[in-house]
Amino acid sequence: MTRILVPLAVLEGESVSAGLTALLEPMYVTVLGYHVLPEQTPPDQARDQYGERATDALEDLATEFGAAEGTADYRLVFTHDREQTFDRIAAETRSEVYAIPGATGPIDRLLVALTGDVAVERIVSFVGELVGDREIGVTLFLATDDEPAGRELLETAAVPLAARGIDVGTELAADRPPLEALVDAAVDHDAVVMGERAPSLLTLVFGEDAERVAAESVGPVLVVRNVDEVDEDPDQDPDDRTANTEES
Repeated sequence: MTRILVPLAVLEGESVSAGLTALLEPMYVTVLGYHVLPEQTPPDQARDQYGERATDALEDLATEFGAAEGTADYRLVFTHDREQTFDRIAAETRSEVYAIPGATGPIDRLLVALTGDVAVERIVSFVGELVGDREIGVTLFLATDDEPAGRELLETAAVPLAARGIDVGTELAADRPPLEALVDAAVDHDAVVMGERAPSLLTLVFGEDAERVAAESVGPVLVVRNVDEVDEDPDQDPDDRTANTEES
């Protein structure tokens, strides 16, 4: 089952909506509570000052995602380097998807963007696993200048989803700026699934595309990592889903 990393600026009050927790119910979730420290502040000092409050908030969030059922855990990190921390925790937890939380109610329709050099098969496979037998509709979206090839790609990608009984449609944006077209399409959907176009979370978390889509659409954005094999931590038990750590 896919694991999803949900980073939250926990001491700034960032939280998740009920719609997102319900959407991710079939997945394993690691809630990454982080706080970026000024260079002169030692992590141990911050942990002593804020650790208990942050841990209490993370425990509540992990419970919402299913910690009691063994499908969610959390990490608490006080760090000077947010980018490096996100990338490291994604590798350690073997997270295949990253979530940008957004405000949303029930999620009835997903927009799935297949534009650009993304892992289409991996994205479609994840969407099939995420939706399962729930009544969540899917729109496969592609912006391209090659309309015939674009329609062929969309039709091919829709086949495995339709075979699972998922309500799937397609939307092609021809001769339009891809990001602008995606943002416009996202308005009519409750959440967005898109692919990472680099083999690192660094360009995902801080890249303009995912952040702009999240800001414009308001709802959650799930980004499928572009990795052939999720990095493994040889010292971590994949079935240990209730552990929590504090790291600098």
